[in-house]
Amino acid sequence: MVEQNMATPFAAPVKAEAGQAATQEPPPARAAQGKPHRAPGPFIETRDGALLFHRDWGAGKPVLFLSGWALSSEMWGYQMLDLADSGLRCVAYDRRGHGRSSDPGRGYDHDTLADDLAAVLEQLDLREVTLVGHSMSGGEIVRYLSRHGAGRIARAVFLAPTTPMLLKTPDNPDGLDRLLVEQVRAAMRADYPGWLADNAAPFFMPDTSPATMDWVRQLMLQCSMKALIDCNRASVEADFRDELRRIEVPTLVIHGDRDASAPLALTGEKTAALVPGSRLLVYEGAPHGLFITHRERLGRDLLAFAPR
Repeated sequence: MVEQNMATPFAAPVKAEAGQAATQEPPPARAAQGKPHRAPGPFIETRDGALLFHRDWGAGKPVLFLSGWALSSEMWGYQMLDLADSGLRCVAYDRRGHGRSSDPGRGYDHDTLADDLAAVLEQLDLREVTLVGHSMSGGEIVRYLSRHGAGRIARAVFLAPTTPMLLKTPDNPDGLDRLLVEQVRAAMRADYPGWLADNAAPFFMPDTSPATMDWVRQLMLQCSMKALIDCNRASVEADFRDELRRIEVPTLVIHGDRDASAPLALTGEKTAALVPGSRLLVYEGAPHGLFITHRERLGRDLLAFAPR
């Protein structure tokens, strides 16, 4: 689950070198206070017909969780349980092609994924939302704010993000070599289960149980190959630097200083520096999978940041 410093949760440690409307119908009328609007079933339909599985726990101010590359909403179980028990409404959904959502074989670009997020927000009529995105989904948050504005959003949390930009270019000299990126992608295409097994260890801590590591791997094996490759490509090729500068909602960036998938200096530090007024929390010794390895501290920090 090392994102190989390339927007893939798994990746062997590598040092970096020196527009569509969200729904076809208008959103439902806002629910009366104290009676949150709920979807009639577990799926939310996007404008192009993709079906997004979601889970919706608790009541109170909403926190919407977006999953990392190849992962599903199930990754957020610990955080959702803690925050729902503390009086917050916790919603998470599976990205198209991931988990229980449908696999339309298209739409794995950031514009479409941002519109999918808009569909979830609008069809559940969520307002004053705290968005929490792990890894690749930080880019979806940024693109959503660019395309749809912050009218429904109160705050944003970037957890181990792959923003602002991963590839090496003349104006991003410490990014990743394209050849390395292509080699990793080729390894995934050749033997994805084997690649996960070979690169899992740096995603966790030495004391993470084998059962937990296997559980996370199994979540990642639920993702379609089309979604895996297309989302990896979209994340690696993206440049969010200008969009990050335009974010106006209070923003928290949380990152581990031993993240082999999205190294702190390349991603989290730069993201925090670009977002006006943002705050950076660095977890000492934390890897990319800090939603597992540092779940208690993360729960406390999310609870302190989210409005209630």
